[in-house]
Amino acid sequence: MYKHRIETREMDTQLTIPVNGSAGLQVVVGTAPVNMAEDPYSVTNTPILANTFADAQRQLGYSNDFADNTLCQSMDASFRVFSVAPVIFINVLDPEKHKKTYTGNNIAVAEKKAMIAEKGLLLDKLVLTGGAEITLTADTDYIASFNNSGGIDITLLTTDKTTGLTTLGATGVQLDAASVTSEDIIGGYDVATGKETGLEVIRQVYPKLGMVPGLILAPGWSQIPEVAAVMASKTADINGVFTCETVIDIDSEANKIYTGLKDAKENMAINSPHAILLWPKLRIGTRAYFYSAVWAAMTAYTDVSNNDVPVKSPSNELLNVSAAVLASGTEIVLDTVMAEAVNSYGIVTAVKDGGWRSWGNNTAAYPGTVDPKDRWIACRRMMSWYRNHFILTYKNKVDDPTNYRLIESIVDSENLYLNSLASTGDIAGGSISFNEEDNPISAIMDGTVMFYTKIAFWTPAEYIVNKIEFDPTIIQTALGGA
Repeated sequence: MYKHRIETREMDTQLTIPVNGSAGLQVVVGTAPVNMAEDPYSVTNTPILANTFADAQRQLGYSNDFADNTLCQSMDASFRVFSVAPVIFINVLDPEKHKKTYTGNNIAVAEKKAMIAEKGLLLDKLVLTGGAEITLTADTDYIASFNNSGGIDITLLTTDKTTGLTTLGATGVQLDAASVTSEDIIGGYDVATGKETGLEVIRQVYPKLGMVPGLILAPGWSQIPEVAAVMASKTADINGVFTCETVIDIDSEANKIYTGLKDAKENMAINSPHAILLWPKLRIGTRAYFYSAVWAAMTAYTDVSNNDVPVKSPSNELLNVSAAVLASGTEIVLDTVMAEAVNSYGIVTAVKDGGWRSWGNNTAAYPGTVDPKDRWIACRRMMSWYRNHFILTYKNKVDDPTNYRLIESIVDSENLYLNSLASTGDIAGGSISFNEEDNPISAIMDGTVMFYTKIAFWTPAEYIVNKIEFDPTIIQTALGGA
């Protein structure tokens, strides 16, 4: 169209720009409404990096129906509730596999507009008819687009085919989220095709995106013991070298009372120091979230607030929610004594104290272990973070000549870095050394060089006590007595 004018364009209000961090990088596995995505057929079982809500929505689609679209919980919690980025999503809903046939009749047309309320329809597979022998052509006879509810708005254009139409028929292909199973989330490796699916795709995060997972979660699925077990196993030796933690929900439908959580944990058989167990669910307004989606977003935000170092325990931090609930929607209110009992099982819960707060410092390894680096969430995450830092910082030294220059460069550089962490209070202290007894000539000749780091992380002040005594002599002194 030729234009000779002055005009204005009104833009959508931009959301708050997310703060960025990598220490708590979330890798979220689940399902998304990919029919609404820019390219529905290229976003299954591949790591998708998103830096904003709009970015995630464009690549994966978005729906407030969190039950069928579990990834959307983390989109909302990360980008809207805490405004933290980036997040990596792994969608397992395959539009070529998880689908069903759709047929719609007597779709009313009013003033050349119609609407299909059903969700999950693939636009490229949609066929509209104006009668038994009239098939409408997209972008010629009509324009179709998704509305905010996930349905499709149809605008008829003025053509010979659309004149006089009062109803439409429709056929197409509809996503079937109900056909996605825990096996799709667990995934695997296909020897014949070389393709990885589900949780196995975590391996691709670093090679494809150059980023190291910090937290693995699967809200809506992690409460299933088989899924939780695989999630825990994926935290160690990622790409053979990296380490991270996983965030797992305890089923609040089967476990309605806090006193039964000890048995629930034992039944799940999750006791890994890299696992954080959570109960119950959370709610913001009318939307219910699995705790893991909110906790992981809050943790990533807490890391960013502390110079992108996971030094602060993500306990006693505001969750920005309005209630803690069971799967049924029943509200749960734990006092400190009840929450302490839950924490004693190695489970994180939520308490209301000046707002709803996360409450719990212990990994799933507690009370089976009291080793500080494995018991405390903050210490465990700091250890994983530091190990990953060392690998990423010095991997370019691999295959350098084993001479004094190599040894001194690593020892000097890393001691300087450890001292800087200690000076800012991120660690209690640390040092690295190269010891001859760890490096016999036989090992050197075999190409092995070993360094020795001693490091200590701050443990959380979980129990603060003030001993208060009534002292009568203060009264005596105040009255001028001897």
